[in-house]
Amino acid sequence: MAVILLFTGKGFSLMLGWVGSFAYLLAYLLLSLNKLKAGQKAYHVLNIVGALGLTVNALFIQDYPNVLVNIVWGSIALMAILLIVRKRSD
Repeated sequence: MAVILLFTGKGFSLMLGWVGSFAYLLAYLLLSLNKLKAGQKAYHVLNIVGALGLTVNALFIQDYPNVLVNIVWGSIALMAILLIVRKRSD
């Protein structure tokens, strides 16, 4: 039954929401423990994964303020990665 729920729209959305939540929390934990730095791509990749997962979930449940926040959050992380890549190529 759980496997069937996973592949429904609601189940898939919920799974992505949980993945996004864990990615956000892991990014913050690793940053707080000085295991990652804000200038590392890995930190921002975790934030993008979090933003994508929570955006999909928020769209499914029509939580539009949450959609906006996560799109902006993910965009900031993407811009940070682009800046990191550009700085390293100089």
